[in-house]
Amino acid sequence: MPADVTPVGEGAGDGPRAVWPGGRYRSGVALLARYRGTGADLPWQDPRRSHPGVAMEGYFWRVTDVRAGRTLIVLVGVNRGPDGPWATIGLATSGGLLRTTALPGAEAAPHGLGARGGAVGVGWVVEGTAHRLRVDLGTDARVDLRLEPLHPWPAGRLGGSSVFHAVPRLNQYWHPWLLGGRATGTAVLGRETWTLDGAQVYGEKNWGPEGFPDAWWWGQAHGFAERGACVAFAGGQVHATPLGMPLRTEVTALVVRLPSGRVLRLGDPVVTPVAAQVDDASWRLRGVDRLTGWQVEVDATSPLSDAHVLPVPLPSQGRNIPGALEHLAGTLEVRVARRGREVWRGTSYLAGLEHGGLARAEAELARRGGRPEPGGPPGPQPPPTEL
Repeated sequence: MPADVTPVGEGAGDGPRAVWPGGRYRSGVALLARYRGTGADLPWQDPRRSHPGVAMEGYFWRVTDVRAGRTLIVLVGVNRGPDGPWATIGLATSGGLLRTTALPGAEAAPHGLGARGGAVGVGWVVEGTAHRLRVDLGTDARVDLRLEPLHPWPAGRLGGSSVFHAVPRLNQYWHPWLLGGRATGTAVLGRETWTLDGAQVYGEKNWGPEGFPDAWWWGQAHGFAERGACVAFAGGQVHATPLGMPLRTEVTALVVRLPSGRVLRLGDPVVTPVAAQVDDASWRLRGVDRLTGWQVEVDATSPLSDAHVLPVPLPSQGRNIPGALEHLAGTLEVRVARRGREVWRGTSYLAGLEHGGLARAEAELARRGGRPEPGGPPGPQPPPTEL
């Protein structure tokens, strides 16, 4: 490891290391570790930490450069495969650049937030924490950013999946750990070099066993008139068999950080349900908190031709497959009211929007003649990006 590479999760201000007492506590610690190995977290636990035992943990950063009207995303999946850990790696921009690959070697931090993937020589292709993000996918695909996490997930709350975080062996968990921050540094992206000075940054992670849900949807937006505002949502078909009892339902989690700093989280099926209607070019969400009277409406659109086709991993097979249609500069409108009185409304023209499903992604990739980058109807195509 080079001298300037900090071990993942260490020394980056991600919080103190967990120090467990010994002796009579060991059995309880072992039991808790086995519980977290199912993907679940108790209410006082930090969902950002790795979950040893799950097949996949995905880490995702999204940077919105409002002044220049552009966005970029970085993703790294830490996967457990038959030949050891491997990484799903991706870098994409709203301007059309896309680089994806699968590489051997991946690690996730046991303390705090951190992941790295693609062991190349004595370094890593991607390294990310709460405070630093570095990518090296070649001379025309590099990122080096310092991150300042201004608006982390509120302390003392359940994570983005709320009560579902406590359910063992769900097919997918989701946690938006950073609702707003500043990104400063440079990115070499194709023929462009971006100099970022205080761009907005969002971070999340998701994790679970082999594969993804049969269908899912996702969105995130900064770029509102009020800089501190943020919208994020994730939904899909959730299933598990806790204690041998089958659980299958469709859930959407919706998070809004208001300009005032208040964070609303909806998505519990009984108390704060969210209804979602989604297709390849539109996202319509309606959520309500039946106890406090908060209401959130989200309407978002983006043409299918503007979507990247992103990969998702098959951990046990050690490979990526097309899995999601990802828009990086959609239009999102949000309206927030309480007991019928409007509190805030905003519009972003730089929203990230996703519609996931293996059959859906494969069909769109075929329609484009194998090209995963945004584009119109297929014609003569360049060699496809590696998925």
